Amino acid sequence: MNIRELSRRIRLGEDSTLEFKRVVLAGERVADPKRNDMADELAALANARGGAVILGVDDKSGEVLGIALRDLDVVERWAREICNDSVKPALNADIRKLELPARNGQLVPVLRLDIARSLFVHKSPGGYFRRIGSSKREMAPEVLARLFQERSQTRMIRFDESIVPGTATGDLDYALTRRFLREEPSREGVSETAARKLRLVIDDDDGVARITLAGVLMCTREPQRWLPHAYVQAVSYAGERTDVEYQTDARDLGGPLDEQVAEALHFVRRNMLVRARKATARADRPQFSERAVFEALVNAVAHRDYSVAGARVRLHLFGDRLELHVPGALVNTLTTDSLHLRQANRNELIVSLLARCPAPTGLGRLNLMDRRGDGVPIILQEGEKLSGRSPEYLLIDDSELRLVIWAAD
Repeated sequence: MNIRELSRRIRLGEDSTLEFKRVVLAGERVADPKRNDMADELAALANARGGAVILGVDDKSGEVLGIALRDLDVVERWAREICNDSVKPALNADIRKLELPARNGQLVPVLRLDIARSLFVHKSPGGYFRRIGSSKREMAPEVLARLFQERSQTRMIRFDESIVPGTATGDLDYALTRRFLREEPSREGVSETAARKLRLVIDDDDGVARITLAGVLMCTREPQRWLPHAYVQAVSYAGERTDVEYQTDARDLGGPLDEQVAEALHFVRRNMLVRARKATARADRPQFSERAVFEALVNAVAHRDYSVAGARVRLHLFGDRLELHVPGALVNTLTTDSLHLRQANRNELIVSLLARCPAPTGLGRLNLMDRRGDGVPIILQEGEKLSGRSPEYLLIDDSELRLVIWAAD
């Protein structure tokens, strides 16, 4: 909305996507609205179709009161803290400073908070709210259950086929997307029809074409622009415990998922030890099995639960072991004891796209995934063959899977 359109909307009053709040300060502290009430309003918008909150407009009369210029930064910081700290998962709000005409025609500063329809279901201090008309309503259990299902945070719906709010078909990278097309793209780029066939693009509730989560993760250069938690955090330690004083290398590995796998494997190669032995000829013995590490990394980015906001894959190297922490519980009825016997995919679309990406050379595989379910058996066999100890899987609090691959003696 431009300024004229926004002013007209304000005159008409609050509705399902527009909320007003007057701002009262006491010194350098926002006294009204209350922090928890504001958090409830923001979460309610995110749990519905999204919308905007205008700070500096009386919510009863619709009069534009404004915010003193000297207080704008204070109010902006207060609003951002609410989005980050008072709503779980945190909200990604677009906060802008505007000038609107007051009753006397003079322009006064206001703050506009744009909240997109979220991928997640958000909880605020008052509970779970959803915007209905011009007010928020606490959701009944059955409504909340349906919303969780709609937002694909249950295991009944593929989360990787959910739309990512704020995306557009123009965000698809030509070179990355053409890898998955059976037909040659036109000179104008990747057609929307082809992207839809791959389920990289679908329509949102308003009929606007958006990129799916799998499309963002595989076909955009910076998936972290929309999914800040979708990366691999890699850290190498000189000792056998987590200690920042013994940290020798650290990287946050972003980009498309296949690039994350390649960069993470390179990180392990760069930081692990290789012992040379010479009898009749030189023989190198690496600290970790590269094939086991590769399979573990591919499984991590393919099967992690991307609906767990704020959680990332963690790759930690120690003197005696490699640890890989993967967000999410095991899917369906899988257990840590049955991982090597059975196969189940949380992200079917992501798996199918990774299966078309070439694997690094020398790892006994043409593509990143072969879809035969051989990954975990290879991890267990190769890891034990090198170190004499079988790699160990442990499910932590039913929310994170940890894999330990032991180092060679």
